[in-house]
Amino acid sequence: MGVARAATIELSEAEERELRGVLRAPSASQGLATRARIVLRAADGATNTQIAAETGVSLPTVGLWRRKFAERRFEGLADDPRSGRPRVIDDDQVQRVLAKTLEAPPDATTHWSVRRLAEATGLSPTTVHRIWRDHKLKPHQTRTFKFSKDPQLVEKVVDVVGLYLDPPEGALVLCVDEKTQIQALDRTQPTLAIKPGKAARMTHDYKRNGTTSLYAALEVATGAVTGECYERHRHQEFLAFLNRLVRAYPKVPLHVVLDNSSTHSTPEVKRWLARHKRVHFHFTPTGASWMNLIESWFSILTRQQVRRGTYHDVSELIAAIEHFIEHYNDRAQPFIWTKTTDQVLAKAQRKDTSGTEH
Repeated sequence: MGVARAATIELSEAEERELRGVLRAPSASQGLATRARIVLRAADGATNTQIAAETGVSLPTVGLWRRKFAERRFEGLADDPRSGRPRVIDDDQVQRVLAKTLEAPPDATTHWSVRRLAEATGLSPTTVHRIWRDHKLKPHQTRTFKFSKDPQLVEKVVDVVGLYLDPPEGALVLCVDEKTQIQALDRTQPTLAIKPGKAARMTHDYKRNGTTSLYAALEVATGAVTGECYERHRHQEFLAFLNRLVRAYPKVPLHVVLDNSSTHSTPEVKRWLARHKRVHFHFTPTGASWMNLIESWFSILTRQQVRRGTYHDVSELIAAIEHFIEHYNDRAQPFIWTKTTDQVLAKAQRKDTSGTEH
């Protein structure tokens, strides 16, 4: 008996476009994506053995979907009807659940729960949950975004990303900002240390012992941080910190990335900038302070020192921050910006914000 020849697959432009669309669609099932990949590779001339090795499925499975597509095109890639209990709800009921989910509940709550929507539609909670799962609906979840409406959005993104990806030769790029109102918190009882099988435990209540504001500058090339704590966060403190940076980095041109805080552009600051010709300000777009790399370092400081620390007064908090910066600089590594200008702008249009790795 001879071996059956693999079905020849020839795709039209429309068919190839639709198959590749399946691979990109986040809602496509893994099984359908695998079948689309099998057909695309078959159209490229790959053998069943090669396709099986690339997709991780068996040779008979590759041959099956290859043949089904050759015979019935896209209809052949659909799952065959399964035996067993017939479907209990119809398409109209599914659409009613979906429509209700997208409406505001009438009881003054912000979103539907499974049980309340089940009561409103006369279906079981299990059925409602299954419909939500199948259509990837999660009413209990929210995500945050902020889309910059800065009229100079493109120019500022090009400017800041250009500094990160191609810094000026012979100059230093510093990311500067202030972390305000850092609280010196003291727990009402001593922290219980971590033990095998038990996490460290802290009381939920605490005593506030004052606040401090930290001005910090991240050197993009090395990741090293310069910081200074102040009682307040006015333009006077900002200028004092700028003077410290000028002394710390003498003679070299300084390109400073900043957000649009009012303290960064007061008349006093503008006069200071006119006197210090080697210092150049570069502002992130309004509402996009996440583009300032110092924000990533502030997150590290919060996670590794401030959040779980206990401080009897502000001086103890300041000492802890200074100690953290000193030891952080011993192991500092540069933050690597991974997004091009086009990628940042594309993500901004999708109201998504991410761009750094460390």
